Amino acid sequence: MTPQSSFMILAAIDPAREQNLRVLLASMNHEPGVLNLENDLIPFEKLDRLHFARFVILDDQTTNDVTVYGLSRIDFPLYLAFLGDCDGQPDELLAEMVRLAEPGLRNIFTHCIDSVQNVEILAWLKAHNVPSSANYVNWIGRTVRQVREEEELRQKLEDYLQLNASSFSQMLPRQLCDTLKKFVAQEQQAGRIVLTKSAPTPFFWQLGNLLNLIVLPLLLVIFLPFVILVLPFFLIQLRHCEKTDPEVAPRVDPAHANLLSSLEDHDVTNQFSAMGSIKPGLFRRVTMILVLAAIDYTARHVFNRGRLARVTSIQCARWVFLDGGKRVIFASNYDGSLESYMDDFINKVYFGLNVVFSNGIGYPRTRWLILDGARDEQTFKNYLRRHQMPTQVWYNAFPGLTAHDKHRNALIREGLEKTSMTDAEILDWLQLF
Repeated sequence: MTPQSSFMILAAIDPAREQNLRVLLASMNHEPGVLNLENDLIPFEKLDRLHFARFVILDDQTTNDVTVYGLSRIDFPLYLAFLGDCDGQPDELLAEMVRLAEPGLRNIFTHCIDSVQNVEILAWLKAHNVPSSANYVNWIGRTVRQVREEEELRQKLEDYLQLNASSFSQMLPRQLCDTLKKFVAQEQQAGRIVLTKSAPTPFFWQLGNLLNLIVLPLLLVIFLPFVILVLPFFLIQLRHCEKTDPEVAPRVDPAHANLLSSLEDHDVTNQFSAMGSIKPGLFRRVTMILVLAAIDYTARHVFNRGRLARVTSIQCARWVFLDGGKRVIFASNYDGSLESYMDDFINKVYFGLNVVFSNGIGYPRTRWLILDGARDEQTFKNYLRRHQMPTQVWYNAFPGLTAHDKHRNALIREGLEKTSMTDAEILDWLQLF
């Protein structure tokens, strides 16, 4: 199994070159929200281990919200973030990207204060890589190559079924299954269908994953007496904060909403980029750190086979602390419209939204960290949309394929590779087409 990883290259933009950078990034698109795969800067499709990537200017329009606490606004730098989700280690992907697109990368990042001029660019990229505090992958181990090969397999099988529909309609399910298996075997032998076997799982990833699985529960056991002692004080402080923290979720500016909408629904999958400030004080910051640690743990060991809790529409997501833990960026790739994406969370795991995002300034008021909050649907949607930022460039290696489609294709392959199936299993398998 090849595990997945992510990277986020972050650099402050030179204010004098911001507009030129925006024009340059726009030149990578056919139109807003639609990448030109033949752009002159980065040949994304040649990076055969890259699932998703984006360039986004982190232009946070909510930095004034801190003033509701009587604090002065902080003038954070305007950042350029380059995010990607890939198979294997990010350093290997970055090295391949430099080999294929060094001039384009230099052209983009030369607009930043810490310029790439006259430096070794791979070392520069690694130095500016900011790790995630929590990372979610829909199906750990499902590689770019696997997804593409399995989609091609499905298409060839469906073409074969349609071409021979009249003769196949007379066959019993087991006969049809055997016929399809024979067809695939012949196509593989002729080289017209390729199904690459999974690579061995890297030893050090296995070891690290095992240690991660063990260490967090062990720490909880060790510190359980302390947790029990502190818990009442935590709950008292939590309720005090929840009763006094102000909401900041006005209606979204129509121009901002229209800009975001223009970047969405060009495909069955969409991107989402948002950021905001953590509520002031050590209490909220520590709570956020602990919550993200728990999300990262469960995403790695529990919700790693097609769903995040009850939500199946997210292909990958991450949370990253910025500016010394004062702000957080959330980035995801999801199936369907933004409205259905938000409704999915509100209806199925609103408590999960509350646990994470209620630590951000202005979030709809919660009770006991998990109640209310996102249940105030319109206020929550205003909050989320207001914190969302336009993504300047977005790459999806699998246009037209949802997470559900990828899983269906994997089940088709799985059925072909089984040495035996019951009659019921064969019927279920044939219904995948």
